[in-house]
Amino acid sequence: MTWEERWHPLREEWVVVAAHRQNRPWSGETLERVEVELPQYLADCYLCPGNTRVSGRRNDDYTSVFVFDNDHPSVGMDAPQPPAPPDGIYRNRSAQGIARVVCYSPNHNLALAELEVCEVENLLRVWQKQYIELGSRPEIDHVLIFENKGEAVGVSNPHPHCQIYATNFVFKTIEMEARVSQKHLAETNRILFQDILQAERADNRRIISENETAIAFMPYFARYAYEVYVAPKRTHASLAALTDTELHDFAAVLKDTLVRFDNLWRMPFPYVMVLHQAPTDGGDYGGFHFHIEFHPPLRRPNLLKYLAGPEIGGGNFLSDTAPEEKAAELRLVSAIHYNCAKAKGKA
Repeated sequence: MTWEERWHPLREEWVVVAAHRQNRPWSGETLERVEVELPQYLADCYLCPGNTRVSGRRNDDYTSVFVFDNDHPSVGMDAPQPPAPPDGIYRNRSAQGIARVVCYSPNHNLALAELEVCEVENLLRVWQKQYIELGSRPEIDHVLIFENKGEAVGVSNPHPHCQIYATNFVFKTIEMEARVSQKHLAETNRILFQDILQAERADNRRIISENETAIAFMPYFARYAYEVYVAPKRTHASLAALTDTELHDFAAVLKDTLVRFDNLWRMPFPYVMVLHQAPTDGGDYGGFHFHIEFHPPLRRPNLLKYLAGPEIGGGNFLSDTAPEEKAAELRLVSAIHYNCAKAKGKA
């Protein structure tokens, strides 16, 4: 099985080839259950507390956030040395890095949107620690934290969780964002993301949620119908630099945004969520502004935004919707999760 990084000379980026991951488990393919008296677990879920994963490792009887090394990693510190590349321009190297899984809760059915604000804040603190720990390693140049939610984006297990890829390269989007942010700072002496925030607050139509130190908005240049950014108002290179007050406010705005997503069509709202944090390769990232980006694949229930010729072939998105219209939809929906409202109605 191939496991390596291959250099893409036309895009100047590394492509991780991890063919061994074809053998990773999918929902319903799990193993032995060790009985634990905790609510809302599933016997066939390899992410629930006390269950044994395909690797033979048993999950902790966790009651809060649970972090473990991925049993089927795309990158690994023990990744084998790849075979020599073919003659010519091509080059490759070992897919070095650390891959982890972060379960949000022991409850199999409790999505991030349904956690209490204090629980979201606790998750943010776990993400802080992971970024600091992994990013401090000399062999790690970047810590990418992301969640794939929903069948529409191919999630392998519905138990709410995210993943961490700590790699020996900087992912292309972050590398480009860091570069243009530093260029803007050098040319204008201003933070690029602060200029974006200023423009969004001046227009105000695309702001979804806001409190004293945090904000959520659909950017003027949104590529997906319901693309939303969640950010602290002050510039920080990473989540790790937020103060306690900023962390609490950020958790509140993040939860508010997620609830609005779910309430839009009264269904679990699929998305790809990515934390944009500065690389950890020792570079100068004074112009980098930490934020979370949501890239939801749906335009309407069961209607995907397909990536086709312009997006995949040309590299530029064609948006079928106006951000102002979609932001207005999210602003109008309730900030109380529909599952919570249903529970109160039955009480």
